This record gives sequence, structure tokens and C-alpha cells, in this order.
Amino acid sequence: MIVSNLQNSQRIEGLHPMFGLLFSYVKTHDLLHADLGRIEIDGERLFINNVNPECVASDEQVLELHHDYIDVHILLEGAETIGWKALEDLQNEVKAYSKEEECALYSDRPTTYVNLLPGQFVIVYPEDPHAPVIGHGKIRKLIAKVKL
Repeated sequence: MIVSNLQNSQRIEGLHPMFGLLFSYVKTHDLLHADLGRIEIDGERLFINNVNPECVASDEQVLELHHDYIDVHILLEGAETIGWKALEDLQNEVKAYSKEEECALYSDRPTTYVNLLPGQFVIVYPEDPHAPVIGHGKIRKLIAKVKL
């Protein structure tokens, strides 16, 4: 898991060929005022889900795990907490991995929490079980999906 802010995104852009394109797009478009939904950047290789979810309590949120995509959670408005737990410590699968949904779910409690403010982001790799959208009230965020 990587935590940073948009001002420093150039420091991690070399970690994946699509990161530069992603952060350039986010920095040059007013996505806070854009329509909600999927934003196509490079087909299935790189797209963004522009969402406005209601946050939930930490004890109500499950950990999710992906196999084919890196998630980049970019907060636009509000405050969000994202939980994390080491992959090797997962024990309580509640939904097996589905290729169609590209996700497995676990009821384990996170061991680490990151609090995000607008302009900050978290990158979670397939080895990073994460529990997003923890907090109070509605937030506005981007969830970029970067194909491995």
C-alpha cells in the first residue's frame, strides 16, 4: 500500500506504466464536478469509477481483495478512512473471488488504518486487502482501476 497526495504523484509514477497517464488525467480534469460513473481512459487497462458513497462504521466494512487490478483511491471531498491487513493474516473469507466482479471479501478486522483528506490517495496492490469508505457521511472519490 502506498499513501501520498496528488502534489507528489510524480514520485510513484514510475512504478506502473499507467500511473503517469492516470495522475495527469486526474490533475487536468475537474472530476469533483463531473458526472458520477465510469470514466474510460484506456479501455480495460485503465479506467476510473467516480463515486459518491455513504461511509460506514469500521466494524461494518469488509476487506476486499483484487487479483487483476491495482486500485488507486483518490479522495475528492469529505474524509475517508481505509483499513488494511496483511494478506497472509486473512482468515475469514465471506465471498470467494469472482472473476466477473474481480473481488473477494473477508470479514477480518484491519490492523492498520489510513485517514485520507481531499487530494490524498492510496494505492492498493492485489496483495493489499483493504476496507475503503470507512467514516461518517457521504464522500466524493475516484477509484482508478489499473490493470496489472
